[in-house]
Amino acid sequence: MFRLWVKLIDDNHLIKDTVICDDTTDTRTHKVMNAIEKACYELDLSKPIWLDTTVRDFQRHSKCRFTRDAFIEQVPFDYMEIQVIEEEY
Repeated sequence: MFRLWVKLIDDNHLIKDTVICDDTTDTRTHKVMNAIEKACYELDLSKPIWLDTTVRDFQRHSKCRFTRDAFIEQVPFDYMEIQVIEEEY
């Protein structure tokens, strides 16, 4: 089971969050991308842009933040944080 926690933070307060579960046999990268797409649909957001620093942070810590600059449209929060909370191989 793979679970990704997606949180929307504004002024150091959690506004919304969701957990996306994936039990397919896809690669980790595909699971992350699919989970982000599902979470963005559920939270009514456009998909964020992955910058090099975001990719490095996620590879190192299984956690990263997408600031307002990572979204094409204006968003009503300071950042979106994603974190892998369960991962089985």
